[in-house]
Amino acid sequence: MTDTDTPAAPADRALVRPFDGPATDAALRRFLHGLPGVDAVGLEQRAATLGTRSIKTASKAAALDTIVSLIDLTTLEGSDTPGRVRSLVSKAISPDPGDPSVGRVAAVCVYNDMVGHAVSALGRHHAAAGGDIAVAAVSTAFPSGRASLAVKLQDTSDAVAAGADEIDMVIDRGAFLSGRFGQVYDEIVAVEQACRRPDGSHAHLKVILETGELSTYDNVRRASWLAILAGGDFIKTSTGKVAPAATLPVTLLMLEVVRDWHLATGQRIGVKPAGGIRTSKDAISYLVAVAETVGEEWLSPHLFRFGASSLLDDVLMQKQKIATGRYSGPDYVSVV
Repeated sequence: MTDTDTPAAPADRALVRPFDGPATDAALRRFLHGLPGVDAVGLEQRAATLGTRSIKTASKAAALDTIVSLIDLTTLEGSDTPGRVRSLVSKAISPDPGDPSVGRVAAVCVYNDMVGHAVSALGRHHAAAGGDIAVAAVSTAFPSGRASLAVKLQDTSDAVAAGADEIDMVIDRGAFLSGRFGQVYDEIVAVEQACRRPDGSHAHLKVILETGELSTYDNVRRASWLAILAGGDFIKTSTGKVAPAATLPVTLLMLEVVRDWHLATGQRIGVKPAGGIRTSKDAISYLVAVAETVGEEWLSPHLFRFGASSLLDDVLMQKQKIATGRYSGPDYVSVV
């Protein structure tokens, strides 16, 4: 990530904050409730139109390669083991052993107690060792976020100390829905501070909104702005544990927020739809939404990710179909 791509830290964002004075609960409430209401019908119509776009075979092949490069390959189960994480890492490094032209994924995403196993398995492929695969850790009492701030900060610090390059935190949806915007803001700021390492570097912070629990598009817009103001490097739709998870209308709305932030400040914020994106066809619709809303420069792991586990298998099957004219079964491509 270049200096021009790196979002400003919260202290720097005070210089471009869209309201005067400190980020008090009252100031945040006035700003967030002063945002224009979302035209739900218009939003869903735009998303539906984007979802029906068709692309030529040559463009589809390029799109499939792009999707692979944007995937956070994920395992977030209570039954996860070091062996399962090692298998996930092997697939991240070599998604299709029969086709070495298939590139690597952007990251592997695991619980924080599995970070060390992921780092060890990645070896020279780990971003911190000069490789191109990051380790992302879910944090802050994922997926519920129901814990004290001290616990959330320890959760984050443990993951960073174990070698996590990225932290995927969850906001306190109860506080947000109760209108305690200052509390949510302060927690994001504190977690961002916990992402910083003694050498001055920091793990990038993805803020999970859990949009399926926010109920309205207006709340999604407010939560997106709040997360950016507080220092999030990415805004992420979902934990994947709540239905609905990622949807194209919600992701389109979040893309519009980061577009507006970029137009106002020149700073780029990433977006990560996560949960429920299982097919190449669906993922291509998201690529179209990104290109047409914020521009093709966002189609980079620094600015857009898919949080997924089964999506990669479908992409590999589609690539084999283009190359051979026939589909292979999922057992051919899945090694996890």
